[in-house]
Amino acid sequence: MSACRVLAVRALPALALLLALGACTHTVQVEAPKDPIVINLNVKIEQEVRVKVEKDVDDLLADNPELF
Repeated sequence: MSACRVLAVRALPALALLLALGACTHTVQVEAPKDPIVINLNVKIEQEVRVKVEKDVDDLLADNPELF
């Protein structure tokens, strides 16, 4: 056998192996969902406001409750 033919006989199984491995590649497909995305924002927000009042203002409010 000639040198070319020996090389081709040895390379043929390697080439077949590479083609078989190439067919096993992973594919990733990205597509939009069929239903819209819903974000539930049922949040209960409570806030406590504290007001520090000086003594003379506190006395003023106690003397005149109709101010507020």
